Amino acid sequence: MRFNWNYDYVKGSKIAYTFSIILTIAGIVSLLALGLNYAVDFKSGSNVDITVSKAITTEQIDPIIKDMGVKEGDVHITPGADRVNVRFSNVLDEKQESKFKQEFSKLDSTASYEVNTVDPEMAKELERNAIYAVLIASIGIMIYVAIRFEWRFGLAAVIALFHDAFVVISIFSIFRLDVDLTFITAVLTIVGFSINDTIVIFDRIRENLRFAKKTTKADLREVVNHSLAQTMTRSLNTTFTVFAASICLFIFGGESIRMFSLAMVIGTLFGAYSSIFIAAPLWLVLKGKQVGKPKTAAKASN
Repeated sequence: MRFNWNYDYVKGSKIAYTFSIILTIAGIVSLLALGLNYAVDFKSGSNVDITVSKAITTEQIDPIIKDMGVKEGDVHITPGADRVNVRFSNVLDEKQESKFKQEFSKLDSTASYEVNTVDPEMAKELERNAIYAVLIASIGIMIYVAIRFEWRFGLAAVIALFHDAFVVISIFSIFRLDVDLTFITAVLTIVGFSINDTIVIFDRIRENLRFAKKTTKADLREVVNHSLAQTMTRSLNTTFTVFAASICLFIFGGESIRMFSLAMVIGTLFGAYSSIFIAAPLWLVLKGKQVGKPKTAAKASN
């Protein structure tokens, strides 16, 4: 069954721009007011991963935390059927770590422990390197697209990429979801997925430009809409495949990759959305300013 994807995507982009601007403003407000909910990877503290042979509840662990003299608000407990994660905002000393293991062993004598500690300097360095990674990847993509196509394609692509990354970051900030190293991996993966989808659309636009009239902005608009219609099936199939895999990872995957999976679910949807309703229409805005300039210049010389 073949679908008719002919639609005025450029017209629909006006609604998309409004939605994205509102979401961006909400994200900026949330980041300024609340910031990100950093996991232990990006702030000092101790993270204890415990493999258990039976389900352990938060209510069973709370008394252990109280006996250690640690405030409940400084501890985040994630129980599970075969794995329990306890994150302390402060770095545990040897005495506290030993006492925690000793008391927890009373709940499950066969439990095994993996304790990871991040000091303040390392946390700051990880946060700094994560920002550099996203920026360097985006700059590299912009240079690549600008060389392969033209600077307007490169600029439109990078704006769409920053949009996708910022939307995911904003949602994690608004809903106070944990931001750890797997989240950064997800953001970089989303950037790669989004640019792949965008390049396919840009490549079709460039191909169609060879055989189309380019005398008015309406001609360019028709090229963009036609190119999006031609690549829509491919874009949706790719998006659905990645989205379905991410959903399965989120539902059936372990706790350690849950935030990665959730970021991928959100980023996959917004990656396809930005390629169709932001990147291509934005290129049209930039390219449309060039249309008619030679004629204007010719009239002025006369």
